[in-house]
Amino acid sequence: MDTAIARKRLQETRDELDRSITVLQGDQPREHGSDYPPDAADAGSNLSESERTEAVISVAKSQLAEVLDALHRLDEGSYGLCADCGKPVPEGRLDAKPEASRCVACQGKRDRLRR
Repeated sequence: MDTAIARKRLQETRDELDRSITVLQGDQPREHGSDYPPDAADAGSNLSESERTEAVISVAKSQLAEVLDALHRLDEGSYGLCADCGKPVPEGRLDAKPEASRCVACQGKRDRLRR
């Protein structure tokens, strides 16, 4: 994959994730200044929504870390090489997932070890 194209795609993804995280963090439920106690059903609904939002933020932050790491690899000249075996990451994988740091075989091994 052309590194200029990869850099542009990664920067666009980084910017989109930054915006998404900012918006999601701004949507966090805040304490109500009301003198009335919150309704139990509303409290449960707010907690559930808050948990979902936190989960989405966590995933977005993880994706952002991968993108920033890929941009760092571009800067240091190791972009496109598997972080585990050092072999080239197939271009099709980089087209599909420009932040990929491992070839399919090494990623598969890693995923199996996590289970």
